[in-house]
Amino acid sequence: MDYTHTIDRLFEVIQSRKDADPASSYTAKLFHQGKLKIAKKLGEEGVETALAAVGQDKESLIAESADLLYHLLVLWAACGVTPEEAYKALEARTSRSGIEEKKSRG
Repeated sequence: MDYTHTIDRLFEVIQSRKDADPASSYTAKLFHQGKLKIAKKLGEEGVETALAAVGQDKESLIAESADLLYHLLVLWAACGVTPEEAYKALEARTSRSGIEEKKSRG
């Protein structure tokens, strides 16, 4: 299976739900509730992902990771960020160490 563009395809679906009926789409409901709610949900999913990892439950970690990525994409869409912009930021970091990158942030 080719997963190369899964995030991009999911982001397109998420974008298409921005103006959908919140009663018929969970994504539309999140957009309707606003960035703060989306950000809180992302935080919850981050904690659940971390706990699944600590609990050494691989299947839960996979499921929670998917939830985390989905909610991150919703937040990006709500804030006008695209996956391509995040890819570029990640690519820029591959040419230097993480320690150097952290120091450059001040």
